[in-house]
Amino acid sequence: MKNQELDFAGIERQPLRDYTEKAYLDYSMYVILDRALPHIADGLKPVQRRIIYAMSELGLSAASKHKKSARTVGDVIGKFHPHGDSACYEAMVHMAQPFSYRYPIVDGQGNWGSPDDPKSFAAMRYTESRLSPYAATLLSELGQGTVEWQPNFDGTLNEPERLPARLPNVLLNGATGIAVGMSTDVPPHNLREVVSATVRLLEKPRTTLAELREHIKGPDFPTGAEIISSQDDLASIYETGNGTLRMRSVYRKEDGDVIIDALPYQASPGKILEQIAQQIRAKKLPMVEDLRDESDHENPIRLVIVPRSNRVDVDQLMGHLFATTDLEKTIRVNLNLINLDGAPKVHNLKEILQSWLVFRMDTVRRRLQYHLDRLDKRLHILEGLMVAFLNIDEVIEIIRTEDEPHPVLMKRFGITDIQATAVLDLKLRNLAKLEEMRIRGEQAELQKERDALAKTLGSKARLKRLIRDELLADAEKFGDDRRTALVERDAAQAIDETKLMPSEPVTVVLSNRGFARAAKGHDIDPLALSYKAGDAFAAAARGRSNQSALFLDSTGRMYTLAAHTLPSARGQGEPLAGRFNPPDGALFAGVALADEGSWLLASTSGYGFVGSATDWVSRAKAGKSVLNVPKGTRSLPPSRVPDDDEVMVAAVSNEGRLLMFELAELPVMTRGKGNKILSMPTKRVKAGEEFMVGIVALGSKDALLLNCGERTMTIKPKDRDKYYGARGLRGTLLPRGWRKVDRIYTG
Repeated sequence: MKNQELDFAGIERQPLRDYTEKAYLDYSMYVILDRALPHIADGLKPVQRRIIYAMSELGLSAASKHKKSARTVGDVIGKFHPHGDSACYEAMVHMAQPFSYRYPIVDGQGNWGSPDDPKSFAAMRYTESRLSPYAATLLSELGQGTVEWQPNFDGTLNEPERLPARLPNVLLNGATGIAVGMSTDVPPHNLREVVSATVRLLEKPRTTLAELREHIKGPDFPTGAEIISSQDDLASIYETGNGTLRMRSVYRKEDGDVIIDALPYQASPGKILEQIAQQIRAKKLPMVEDLRDESDHENPIRLVIVPRSNRVDVDQLMGHLFATTDLEKTIRVNLNLINLDGAPKVHNLKEILQSWLVFRMDTVRRRLQYHLDRLDKRLHILEGLMVAFLNIDEVIEIIRTEDEPHPVLMKRFGITDIQATAVLDLKLRNLAKLEEMRIRGEQAELQKERDALAKTLGSKARLKRLIRDELLADAEKFGDDRRTALVERDAAQAIDETKLMPSEPVTVVLSNRGFARAAKGHDIDPLALSYKAGDAFAAAARGRSNQSALFLDSTGRMYTLAAHTLPSARGQGEPLAGRFNPPDGALFAGVALADEGSWLLASTSGYGFVGSATDWVSRAKAGKSVLNVPKGTRSLPPSRVPDDDEVMVAAVSNEGRLLMFELAELPVMTRGKGNKILSMPTKRVKAGEEFMVGIVALGSKDALLLNCGERTMTIKPKDRDKYYGARGLRGTLLPRGWRKVDRIYTG
């Protein structure tokens, strides 16, 4: 069988790149224009517009009975919106939630979700719905020639391209949506404020943005709370159409408890309670005794925080919670809307109101023209009826004798086809003498109404006045007071974690292999604790549980941990190498506590200085370089400087030489190598063979203890003179048998 060549005749060819680019652009524009972004005219996305229109077609006005939501969703997806029923129902639920919409469009009956979980609504087969009274502002002018109509998806029905909104719904209820390459976040506003600004712009088109902001102070969210952003930030948002604002919960004191009854927009009470509870469990909120959710039908939001005592600074506590939980949130603003020309654009406040007024003026003009056309048609018919009544006998004669009276009437009396039809449609009972008077009265009334409409249509000032009066009437009917307060406040500050912890005495213990732990109290003997095989005590420091523990490694770097995070001394500790990243080969040498006192730092090279541990605090895992340690030497455990007027420094070498001198001879530094403490090597001793093994700061009444193997030598304050000298000397030899010192400390 011979291979047959494929025939591509009649098949369009194009590069794959061009095809995919066009397909993606078509998809993007569909998502942008027909799914995700609202139109500036009625502030609705297509699915929302179709839901509202379908409900109006079902007769579900605010005065009607509720009907199953499944019926509405079925009509919407079957007639106008061929997409998923769950997505359609969720859009319907969103328009019914009073905590999501500032002015709900759907009036729901049943479980429509809660602020804690907006998506916890019941299935559509259980809930019932109808339109809210506010929906009348979107629908009341629909059948009056005000908008264009388009075929539905299968061409069997018509649907409105836009709804004839009597109010700037896009600003009143806001909108959120994510399209392809763009998104929108329009916050809701107060109806009275928006109408006031719209009326001012209508009457004075040259009104500036700053003047409009005299009416619209800022967004007005359905959940209340406070907007704490500055006026400059709000002005920037309304000028550029982009930005962020901060919302903060509102709290009050009631019988010693803290009551939170207003949350930021879309903040979940359950999530906030969990965030606070986590801090309580982590012992980061010792001033809070209890936490309750007392929300109910009468009080949709009522969170109760019970302080531990009346001495707790409630404002400081709430400031901490604002900084660490969703009690304070950032709200994004992006005024990206589909303009009247059908293109998406980021608008400023004035542009939104200007565009809407253009739409509204066109809508009202079309409505008036529609009514004017109807009046002209009725007056035309009444004119023909009057001709018939004035010649009633002749009209009856023609009807009785002519086979085709319609053209005869038109020719005899000079009336139009429509007028002749109206004459022939008259009923016998309408031939009474009084009927002529009724027609004349109706003519006079309709003519008066027609003249008024014609005057309004012919005068821009009259048209503006009509729009203004309608706006003010709707503001009076549907407007309410502002819910979201505008209070400029400083950013919330979290309380320092160390200040939140209870202040209890602890002893931080470090082992030779770098295991750390914290024992309660100061009377513990670190040497008596159990250590892992091959490990032993290295250093200890006494302080408080709300302080930071600083660990010094052999290279002179400091690492910081909160003391309360260390494991209990009942165990054998936790390896610090798991929490930090020390240099290769570095060992942990000592520990200090970040308190208000001073600490003595030194290395085996015989150099050191005095400094404050608070200057050495670092949250970096790699630590902070504090002590310059010469090559071949290592750090010694830090020694706390006693709170005493007469403090001495005692330093001992591996050769058993002890030197004591005044602490004032050492410099106070933040970091560095320090000054020479103990002079080590001489001509008789090779460099590196003699080094400093320990250093300690002594109070005037402290005894010096020297560990030599299993024995301890005590040097009392009265015996210090024999070892006293100037800083930098070699020191005095200890008695024979006490020269192999393992550890030096005070007692």
